[in-house]
Amino acid sequence: MSVPDPAWQPTDLAGVWRRRLTWHEDARGAFSELWRTSWTDPFGELPFVQANLSRSAPRVLRGLHLHRRQADLWTVLDGPGLAALVDVRGLVAGTASGPAVELHELEAGTQLYIPRLVAHGFYARGALLLAYLVTNEYDGSDELGFAWDDADAAVPWPDRAPILSERDASNPPLRELAARLRGGAA
Repeated sequence: MSVPDPAWQPTDLAGVWRRRLTWHEDARGAFSELWRTSWTDPFGELPFVQANLSRSAPRVLRGLHLHRRQADLWTVLDGPGLAALVDVRGLVAGTASGPAVELHELEAGTQLYIPRLVAHGFYARGALLLAYLVTNEYDGSDELGFAWDDADAAVPWPDRAPILSERDASNPPLRELAARLRGGAA
């Protein structure tokens, strides 16, 4: 895949890309472009159609979520955090016995491009403000998740008792979700 903006760097997970925003500063402050179509068109996904903003208090953990029909582009606007990406594509296809996991430290200016079927979640080390673009409008039917502390994913979260939503606290095990996805029932 050819990416026109050299700021994008591939990660170890296929289709996941990372970059840092470029800031133009002067005595008044700073300016940065958050996104250009030409930055993400080469990824081969549908165009982005919705923008979202997430504000998280310290110790909040959101995830782990994945989508069958949606890619995400995260931009950290403020605060420190830790992102966990869990590649479940091989589990769903039946070609892998376990998921690949990748961690990314988050700080203002970090961007992550997350393709379909790569689960994602983050832990707010401090107050965290995250903007993200998605390739599908939200309808709820494509918001799937599995347990944040699933032993098969074994994400080394920095907090064993984070603040969770009710949904994130009750998500099923990864193997159960993968079986449902293989059977088309998720």
